[in-house]
Amino acid sequence: MFRGFYTVASGMIAQQRRTELLTNNMSNVNTPGFKADQATMRAFPDMLLSSLGDSKIPTENGLSLLNMPTVGALNTGVYMQETIPLFSQGDVRETGFSTDMALIQGEMPINEETGLPGAIFFVLENQDGADRLTRNGNFTLDAEGFLTTANGYYVLDEAGNRIELENDQFQLLENGRIMVDGQEAARVGVAYADDPQALVKEGDDLLRPPDGVVLPNAYGQADITFEVQQNALEQSNVDSARTMTDLMTAYRAFEANQKVLQAYDRSMEKTVNEVGRVN
Repeated sequence: MFRGFYTVASGMIAQQRRTELLTNNMSNVNTPGFKADQATMRAFPDMLLSSLGDSKIPTENGLSLLNMPTVGALNTGVYMQETIPLFSQGDVRETGFSTDMALIQGEMPINEETGLPGAIFFVLENQDGADRLTRNGNFTLDAEGFLTTANGYYVLDEAGNRIELENDQFQLLENGRIMVDGQEAARVGVAYADDPQALVKEGDDLLRPPDGVVLPNAYGQADITFEVQQNALEQSNVDSARTMTDLMTAYRAFEANQKVLQAYDRSMEKTVNEVGRVN
């Protein structure tokens, strides 16, 4: 009976965590560059049950042999194994602001281990001087003329330096070069991640590489094609209709497990209060 409690509880916890993930996706449906998370559910290993007993052998000494007939397998519940970001290209929307930039992915190499394509990202510098990555190109110029994000992270060029401009009257070419009065002022840094699933999400549309990993420059690589578009932002790749459907499915699965748990609770109450009563 208690095994049933644990199995149902694990199902409720897994669906609760899946609901939280889908809710977070839904709340970021209008966040530029946001990449939706996907959940993978997995069952705990099954337990093989056997019945213990013995068989008497008709001999003078009355020997007996241990007998363990198989009863069957018992499932012990499910859990949410991991969350995997979906790095597919989002729709690109015109904004009319010269400091807004969008990355448009073309052909990306396929990672042999994961079977998934790589991804490209803008390169940023946080307050501690560490590199961070993003697909949110909603940039602006700060009071000192540096190109930054909304939370104050510096946008870096391909050499890892901060991009400093006199004003927002510049032209951004498809190859990432920033032109001012016909002269190249900088080139927006774009990094390539061969295994983007290994990147760590930090919130605010930021990701960081694993410790000790330096991502290569995406420019000049023959098997990588992409464009940098000015006056535009890449939108979230969250499918709102499918996310709402998945939310309802997760809620109904949680509700079904809840009803099973209530049935177990009533059975236990009856066992304690009625079956064991002595008249």
